[in-house]
Amino acid sequence: MGIEDFGILLSEKDSITYANALSPELRKHLNPSRVHRVQDYTGATKEERNARIAQIVQIARDNGYDSIFAGYGFMAEDEAMVSAMEAAGLNFIGPCSGTVESAGRKDLAKRTALEVNVSVTPGIDNATTLTLLRLHPGEKQLQAVIKKYGLKVPKALMNAASTLDEKAELVLDASYTKGIDLFSVDQLAETLAAEIGKIFRKNPDNRIRLKAIGGGGGKGQRILDAPVHYKGSAAKKLNQAVKPVAPLLREVLSEVKATGVGDNKNVLAEINVETVRHLEIQVIGNGDWCTTLGGRDCSVQMNEQKLLEVSVTVEELTEAIERTDNKAERKTLETDLKMLKEMEQEASRFGGAVGLDSVSTFECIIDRNRHYFMEMNTRVQVEHRVSELCYSLRFTNPDNSDDSFTVDSIVELMVLLARHGKRLPKPVRERREPASLEARMNATDPALKPHAGGVITQWSDTIEGEIRDDQGICLHNPDTDVFMKYHLAGAYDSNIALLLSTGGGRAESYAQMAEILRQTRLSGENLSTNIEFLYGLVNWLMGNNAEARPATNFVLPYLTAVGQLKALSDNIDIVYAYNEIQKYQLEQNTDAAYQSAVKEIMTRKASLLARAINRLFAEPHYLSGWLALNQQHFAISKDGVEWLSNPVRVLANLYRYLNMDARGGIPALYAIWDHDDELLQEALEFYDSLEAELGISDWQALGKALKGKKGKDVFGARLADIEAAHHGFQLGFDILLILPYIGRRTGFFNLKVTAGLGVSIP
Repeated sequence: MGIEDFGILLSEKDSITYANALSPELRKHLNPSRVHRVQDYTGATKEERNARIAQIVQIARDNGYDSIFAGYGFMAEDEAMVSAMEAAGLNFIGPCSGTVESAGRKDLAKRTALEVNVSVTPGIDNATTLTLLRLHPGEKQLQAVIKKYGLKVPKALMNAASTLDEKAELVLDASYTKGIDLFSVDQLAETLAAEIGKIFRKNPDNRIRLKAIGGGGGKGQRILDAPVHYKGSAAKKLNQAVKPVAPLLREVLSEVKATGVGDNKNVLAEINVETVRHLEIQVIGNGDWCTTLGGRDCSVQMNEQKLLEVSVTVEELTEAIERTDNKAERKTLETDLKMLKEMEQEASRFGGAVGLDSVSTFECIIDRNRHYFMEMNTRVQVEHRVSELCYSLRFTNPDNSDDSFTVDSIVELMVLLARHGKRLPKPVRERREPASLEARMNATDPALKPHAGGVITQWSDTIEGEIRDDQGICLHNPDTDVFMKYHLAGAYDSNIALLLSTGGGRAESYAQMAEILRQTRLSGENLSTNIEFLYGLVNWLMGNNAEARPATNFVLPYLTAVGQLKALSDNIDIVYAYNEIQKYQLEQNTDAAYQSAVKEIMTRKASLLARAINRLFAEPHYLSGWLALNQQHFAISKDGVEWLSNPVRVLANLYRYLNMDARGGIPALYAIWDHDDELLQEALEFYDSLEAELGISDWQALGKALKGKKGKDVFGARLADIEAAHHGFQLGFDILLILPYIGRRTGFFNLKVTAGLGVSIP
């Protein structure tokens, strides 16, 4: 990218408290003169933020830096910081302060969206303006406020303002500049409560979401329950519904550090669309033109934090429509294609309206066949690589069509835009990979709650097709080439790494991700991650329909279903069950030789079957994924469960699914034991030969052939020995039916993908 040298900021918290959680630059021994220490990155109050900004500017000047890159962090969306960098003559790699202000502030963004015909959710975006006008309801009163506080509001702007609301906004902006408050948080809460009450009267069944104008990444948001959820008369229900406004407002402001004197405390109140999908568009502009790189479906999330991000492109949807012969599925895909095109057009219009001159994300929610603009994040997002893997941008010299270059990296694109800006011609997007997927590996417990403090002591190398953004954790010691321990401090969030995969379609990208997760080995001290959850979930989606469109409320019922699997499996004694199966077999024939053979065979198979089952029981996420992925191998009816596929082959695939298949150099604890593998391979070879001789691969047809005329015709005098061998190889495998039985008993299979690609939640 033409960058010759760089430096980094390092806070006291990172360098002292979390000394073993270092950035890759530090782990690779960056020149100490390029590591600049600060107390923290943002400060807790407005005064501290301003002091930190001034310090960063001075560091840049003293060390000869001409550009600043804030990365994923919320500093990238801090208009005050970006303005200060610009005023200091520094090149900020990201959207300019004007864009950060007009697009990053949710209230201004919503008004701009309405002006350029972008669909938005119903609600209010001007609570601070309404509060000021409630206290000072006229132009004379506003002029008195200006005089009283000595606010600098240009007369020309006041005269040009066509409405009282616009004049009030000018007064508010002047108060932020001066660093004073014109009303209290309690007064703002009174206004919000009154306005929310009006919304509730018209929509008593809908909850309302409070959103700080400067939030992002799920921060600064709270939900108010709908009046219908309370008891009593209509008036009493309404009073109870608006009662939490004041405390929730304070929580929202505190979370985004907007509680200081002079901070803009505006908060949006919007109808909360309950069953929604979360789709976002990658937008790029240079101030003159705006273009997009398709979409990302981020609906698989919990506690406002994304867990899976899936590419959504025009080409991918078109191909999926062509592949399917299911009418309901095709209708959903066609609706998605129509909405994607609309959202990309709206994103380009909105980006142009706010003067976007870098990279941003246009975020929407989808309610059935409608979409609503939610917000624009004026920074590069964690999941940006999902888009860059699907598209590159080709820039062509307008005076010479043979002179062009291609950019594959969004971060590189940000640098180019910061350096060349409006000199860059509008690019043409070119397809790279048909589909991509990102899974966020986090330090969380089995309930997906943050679990910081662990230490990673070993992490397997990447496999072919794996793209791993791991914050430099996997870097080896440059002197010894040994993995360096990493402390998961959890100071900012729980993310450890971003795992990405690609494929010829969504199903292939899921399959590649499943393989990445299957082969990943992560170990450490007090270490807990969501890798088991991710593996189970990806396989659940593959087993039900990779084109599934889960809503943002999907993960919690999914976790509940997994928990029910765990609860029932904990109460099953497989040793007892296995002995009961043996007892039943012995009752079928009292011949001593037969009974001796049954006991020997069942004993030899015990560890082969038990180790795989116990592994699934120990990790219910694995059981969830396996049940979904193997639904075609068994049939469930009111009479019970039966095999539709050869259970020997099912078991062989189970060992591979658990990453316990035979391979060299693996400790016995993590792989199938040699004597068990010999048994399994012997059985597989027998059935390979049997299927070849009969010319039949279908399991149920094979069983009928052995008992019928074809078996006699093919095997003749050997038939009795073949049947005996078949019976012997199948002995004990009924224990595997416990697995789908657990799914049936818990209602696990009722959580499923519908014909229209939605998820049916029981």
